[in-house]
Amino acid sequence: MKARFFSIEELVEAPSVAVVVDVMRAFTVAAWAFAQGAQKIVLAESLDEALALKDRHPDWVALKDGPPASGFDALNSPGLLQTVDLGGRTVVQKTTAGTVGALAVKEASLVLCASFVVAEATARLLRLRECDSVTFVVTGEGGQADEDLACAQYIARRATEARTDADEFLRRAAESRAAAELAEGVRQGVHPDDVALCLELDRFSFAVVAAMEDSLMVLRSCAVPSLTGDAPI
Repeated sequence: MKARFFSIEELVEAPSVAVVVDVMRAFTVAAWAFAQGAQKIVLAESLDEALALKDRHPDWVALKDGPPASGFDALNSPGLLQTVDLGGRTVVQKTTAGTVGALAVKEASLVLCASFVVAEATARLLRLRECDSVTFVVTGEGGQADEDLACAQYIARRATEARTDADEFLRRAAESRAAAELAEGVRQGVHPDDVALCLELDRFSFAVVAAMEDSLMVLRSCAVPSLTGDAPI
């Protein structure tokens, strides 16, 4: 498998297969939303679109980055979301980087939204689909976010090598600027456990797949079967 790593800004054409990585925190939050029972997640291009979708579907849960705001029900924080019952609900998500990156590759034949909590399932799905070339979209900090790059590199390695030690990749993420900003309260809408939750390797056994449905980019959880020859991490 040939792996390429791009920022959102470097994407000039839709790849065939894309893995969009946002560790802190969009796609960690998306995984937690599914774990809390969400049926699907709709990605909004703007806060106004998120509110418009919420207005048309009052039972949907609108989620955003930063501090609480009128019309939004939840924040982009795994720590805050882990106590929310989302059983059967649709979540509308708008974040600074992750949702932007996924929407940028919406024309790809396969789009996976990834973070460390679904890393193994994501790598396993790439192996299952026998993907020859995969574009990893590093969403944070204009493609320079080391937590996202480390996760992307780990998934790429795990998709091609049976045994890969995650420690160095997790260390880089833990020492990233995003981790420091979350820990120090620089960012708003943060729970004290957010960094630790974002670094829980393979917390969930499903992958997160994005696809267009009725003109909307929709995320769904995807169970991934074990493959013959899989080795433990």
